[in-house]
Amino acid sequence: MTAETRSFQAEVSKLLKIVANALYSEREVFLRELISNAADACDKLRFLSISNPDLTSGDSAFIVRLAADKDAKTLTIADNGVGMNETELDENLGTIARSGTSAFVDELTGDAKKDVGLIGQFGVGFYSAFMVADQVEVLTRKAGEDAAWLWKSDGLGEYTVEPAEKESRGTVITLHLKDDATEFLEKSRLQQIVRTYSDHIPFPVTFVEGEAVDDTGETLNKASALWTRAKSEVSESDYKEFYRHVGHAFDDPWLTVHWKAEGRIEYHALLFVPTQRPFDLFNPERRHHVKLYVKRVFITDNVEGLVPSWLRFVKGVIDCQDLPLNVSREMLQKNPVVASVSQAVTKRVLSELTKKAEKEPEAYAEFWKAFGAVLKEGLYSDGMEHRDALLALARFRSSTGEGIVGLAEYVGRMKEGQEAIYYIAAETEEAAAASPQLEGFRKKGVEVLYLTDPIDEFWVQMLYDGYDSKPLKSITRGGADLKSIKSAEADPDKPAEAEADKNIDQGAISALVANVKLALGDLVKDVRTTDRLADSPVCLIADEGDMDMNLERMLRQHKQLDQAAKRVLELNPEHDLIRTLAERVKAGAMGPAINDAAHLLLDQARILEGEPIPDTKAFTRRLSAVMAKGL
Repeated sequence: MTAETRSFQAEVSKLLKIVANALYSEREVFLRELISNAADACDKLRFLSISNPDLTSGDSAFIVRLAADKDAKTLTIADNGVGMNETELDENLGTIARSGTSAFVDELTGDAKKDVGLIGQFGVGFYSAFMVADQVEVLTRKAGEDAAWLWKSDGLGEYTVEPAEKESRGTVITLHLKDDATEFLEKSRLQQIVRTYSDHIPFPVTFVEGEAVDDTGETLNKASALWTRAKSEVSESDYKEFYRHVGHAFDDPWLTVHWKAEGRIEYHALLFVPTQRPFDLFNPERRHHVKLYVKRVFITDNVEGLVPSWLRFVKGVIDCQDLPLNVSREMLQKNPVVASVSQAVTKRVLSELTKKAEKEPEAYAEFWKAFGAVLKEGLYSDGMEHRDALLALARFRSSTGEGIVGLAEYVGRMKEGQEAIYYIAAETEEAAAASPQLEGFRKKGVEVLYLTDPIDEFWVQMLYDGYDSKPLKSITRGGADLKSIKSAEADPDKPAEAEADKNIDQGAISALVANVKLALGDLVKDVRTTDRLADSPVCLIADEGDMDMNLERMLRQHKQLDQAAKRVLELNPEHDLIRTLAERVKAGAMGPAINDAAHLLLDQARILEGEPIPDTKAFTRRLSAVMAKGL
């Protein structure tokens, strides 16, 4: 059978060019990535062999071998791991990030620092081989199968796959090095790279000169499980490189948590919080990146519930001594030991985040910007389990515009007479800051939290008791009463004007409200006056028991809601327009003019909310009539 030529995805071809150029300043990382992949293959087979020992019969000592052939200018990385069949070759080496390659490539800019991070987030380290090689060959045979396959590519857009011969399981990657990459044939250079990046690999990484990759050779790394060492024996650079290995990442860890638990359940844990937000953090199919080991034997990296979904950005290793080696992945889902470990790990991570927030608030602000939206999912999904810890960690932008604020800090600077924590939910901070409902709160100096993540609309509903006995209230719903709150200090230069503003003819205002309500009929749920406005004449709000307007808007956008609820139209009795209309109603003005004014007020409130006007033709007619009379 001849070799079959196949094409990469179009996006992959573009990506390969970016990899070969954007990573040039760190081209030695290709070896780290290939060794990591080889170690993963060994890990997977070691797990499979627990239930099927025949897979490793006659060759149970896992090893990663490097061979440098200066005459042929080839560097070979070989392992005796699980190997691949033809289908897996296509899936693993012919496609990249199948669920979102186009979107990924669109994010790549040519900015080396940014692109390195994105490439690491998508786990495409194998393709870094093309930084140093103009031809890559992959000879592989899957454990338990007889067929072997040879994959070849120059990284320019096509690759070939053909049947081959290989005596034993595993994978052999041969790099035909470029003329400017011959430094990677030198033992000293390879040894330096292995000790820098791969010293923690739990399998021996050996080196031989020539093409004999089956020879044992000299071991270049310590080959011990990093997470089992004492913290005093592990350097910061060791942690950094292990994080990059276990997370297939290119950034540095923002937080490292390493501990050994002893007592009823014994386990080692080495966990990391990334600096950069993973590209697919909000992909519904994304799972956590915490690997489960049992007595240093890799079991799986996909145990549902090992860490909660709202900590899915955490990467690392948990090695438990109290699970049987032959435990199945299905049994792990309901295992009480796993549940206990999960609880302890979650509490430890939250505790470490709390310490970081207290000691380094500026650094924590960057973490919150990247991962806060995910962390808040725990307030909704976990009920009371970790609520207090998560509320203490939560941070928000607010109407003060001074960085981010925690709930404890907010409560500590509440105004005299203020009994609730006020917030506004919007798509963006800019939209929240521009909301007319905010005007009255600003006027009285009352701080309002900006909730701009979709999850915010859901978790706030779960806080039945509020925070610190203070209920959370939306300023775009009824019940946000400002009357009991003491106003901010008045402007000493304008005491008379401030007093004059209070001279409102309540009878005229009441008559206007009645006429507007009559004119609008079923278009609104109610019409009333409000003290939540300052510069705007009107606004729309949800009634106290109704769904918040931003949540309704979001559900309608996602086709989860068919019909909008009727809203309450609120009038600002201190606004000149409202006063003028009230005086005209008091003077006897009725009929079409007041009817048109009522509809224009409603349309104005809709515009302020960013909502469409249902009858633009009628709006234009009414506006033209009002302008004609004014001119």
